[in-house]
Amino acid sequence: MAEVTVIGAGLAGAEAAWQLAERGISITLYEMRPGKMTPAHHTGNFAELVCSNSLKGVGLDNAAGLLKEEMRRLNSLIVSAADHHAVPAGGALAVNRELFANEITERLEQHANIQVRRDEIKKIPEEGVVVIATGPLTSDDFAQEIQKLTGEDALSFYDAAAPIVTLESIDLTKAFWASRYDKGDPDYLNCPMTEDEYKHFYAELVQAETAEVKGFEKGKVFEGCMPVEVMASRGEQTLTFGPLKPVGLVDPRTGKKSYAVVQLRKENREGTLFNLVGFQTHLKWGEQQRVFRMIPGLEHAEFVRYGVMHRNTFLNAPQVLKADFSLKNRPELFFAGQMTGVEGYIESAASGLIAGINASRLLRNKSTLRFPAETALGALALHLEGSPSTHFQPMNINFGLLPPLGERIKAKREKNQRISERALARLDEFLQEYQ
Repeated sequence: MAEVTVIGAGLAGAEAAWQLAERGISITLYEMRPGKMTPAHHTGNFAELVCSNSLKGVGLDNAAGLLKEEMRRLNSLIVSAADHHAVPAGGALAVNRELFANEITERLEQHANIQVRRDEIKKIPEEGVVVIATGPLTSDDFAQEIQKLTGEDALSFYDAAAPIVTLESIDLTKAFWASRYDKGDPDYLNCPMTEDEYKHFYAELVQAETAEVKGFEKGKVFEGCMPVEVMASRGEQTLTFGPLKPVGLVDPRTGKKSYAVVQLRKENREGTLFNLVGFQTHLKWGEQQRVFRMIPGLEHAEFVRYGVMHRNTFLNAPQVLKADFSLKNRPELFFAGQMTGVEGYIESAASGLIAGINASRLLRNKSTLRFPAETALGALALHLEGSPSTHFQPMNINFGLLPPLGERIKAKREKNQRISERALARLDEFLQEYQ
């Protein structure tokens, strides 16, 4: 009899099943493909990559490179298969998609502790330890089950994310701290615009090139997540009555109200990352950088995430999940993958790794693990648990999530390398303590 049920064999589910099976746990792994396909997948293979063959950077001066190295040290199936089937891609780890998915499928199907079931699950098991990793294109029936379990306001079906920039890249001689009408603490950074600056920005915004919309992403755009460029196309003053409204914001340096104001909101607890409020967008990434750097104070902005708009299914993680990826009100139920609010292939696999390890510990009556904040694994998990639940959006791994070094290093690559060295040393200490 299976000790753990894993639902979904994408990157996260495959990694979770592997981590459990390698620890001697009997698994039933459910995957509905190929019997029932999603609009994005083309095969029945596990861990099929649907949008890109890149798992991002490889070096330790890259946050995704650090995350992969941490996963290597924890016997990651996904990273192992990626290393085996890497193809030339400069500074990135790109793979032969077919060989990558084939290896993962074969290793899981042949594992003595894993039974594979090619069936669609429509109900969440009421007993036993379960890992749910059904992905952003979760079937409607199963999504309804998750919504019943977590609450009506804890599950989103459409992902409209604004760009995120680092605090240290914002010119604070041009931006000022304030909240509208001075209500509450001044938690927003405000980038004021003159009339000329706004009109120049507006002209470039409405002419900027948008990304191609995939077939399964087409459909009604909800007013609440309308792309900023679509809103702007309704008229030159639309934004000044919307997200760029200057009312209630007085620049303390001039004592005057600006023509328009772009507000930036803290994206993480530490205040090292800031979200451009109301700037959900479908512009191409290069266009986002070009146009949004026209905003005063953001001329040299470092984008750790560009804005995206696509069909997604994800939990309001701060509201319902713990940093061990278990559900707050049902600790034997774990979630993994993009459904948890991580963004990206390797981040999804990382969440599966943590969920799998913790599910095995729970089953063995051991305390679940909260990885250290200094590690990429820990920083990603703790961000999901500790972000503001009222504005939660999916997040990819970036150095802004990790605590800063105790010293200032101007050279970005050197600084990132030092953060990675600290992370790996801290991970090794942590594993010696808990393995």
